Amino acid sequence: MSSTGVIDTKGGDNAFTAKSVHQNTSEPMYSGALSFMRRRYSRDLNGIDVAVTGIPYDLATSSRPGTRLGPQGVRRASTNLAWAPHFPSGRDIFAEMAVIDYGDMVIDPGHPEKLPEMIEDHARDIVQSGAKMLTIGGDHFITYPILKAHAEKYGDGISLIQFDAHSDTWEDDGDRIDHGTMFWHAAKKGIVNPSKSIQVGIRTHNESTHGFNILYGPDVQSMSIDAIVEKIKATVGDNPAYITFDIDGLDPCYAPGTGTPVLGGLTSHQAVSILRGLAGHVNLIGSDVVEVSPPYDVSDITSLAGATMAWEMLNIHAVNRAK
Repeated sequence: MSSTGVIDTKGGDNAFTAKSVHQNTSEPMYSGALSFMRRRYSRDLNGIDVAVTGIPYDLATSSRPGTRLGPQGVRRASTNLAWAPHFPSGRDIFAEMAVIDYGDMVIDPGHPEKLPEMIEDHARDIVQSGAKMLTIGGDHFITYPILKAHAEKYGDGISLIQFDAHSDTWEDDGDRIDHGTMFWHAAKKGIVNPSKSIQVGIRTHNESTHGFNILYGPDVQSMSIDAIVEKIKATVGDNPAYITFDIDGLDPCYAPGTGTPVLGGLTSHQAVSILRGLAGHVNLIGSDVVEVSPPYDVSDITSLAGATMAWEMLNIHAVNRAK
């Protein structure tokens, strides 16, 4: 349905039939081709502001698998959001920005050792085109090769804004493909600058912060949303920033469909409010939503949370572009 409550019975399947990347038709939420937010599927990056892509990879998970189905689940849930302008701003984001669904990277699980490089290549194609990359995972390891591709374009020392229950900075033997160690590698290699990065919602123990600024789960619950936003802004400044949102940053009552849920997390209201507060105030170069595992979901609420966080990331790009 549209914001006027009228269904366009002459349209449908905007993912394939849209004549423009700015086109937005009214389709029933329960039918049609499931691109992200009904965007046109395309691999043509010419003139594109944001390319949304899925990386259905979960071979690095350490607990319950299933995040390879995350892109599919988030796309399906995004139909609940696609019919209306952004709330509460009322922005017609797709009239302001050229946004496409770039489709999924093809994963060959028979060659796991090749996948990190393949993810990096996939990300490089998008980032070097000039489009911003919004990725739907997949387990959290995918962020590491994506960050490598961003560092090639924007330089090392990227600011990481990480929403998560886990620090993902545990140390390993240097060769592991693991969704719990990749930010230790990123910091060690200088891809991210820990002193200009911040982790929000951490509530599992790690002996070392590795120089990252951290707002632990209890800190977040005792702070106002404005205070959290100000802390992030003060930490990141105008440095190129990448937002990674592990859906287990939310409390399991808001996001049960994930591999390693941890009690005491952010509410969905806190999360969307923080992201809205960052619009126009951080130099966002890319972002992702990861660790949505539909097999463990209930009534698609985790997929909807993932789609909503991605929607708010698009809003940040739109506000930044309009400045």
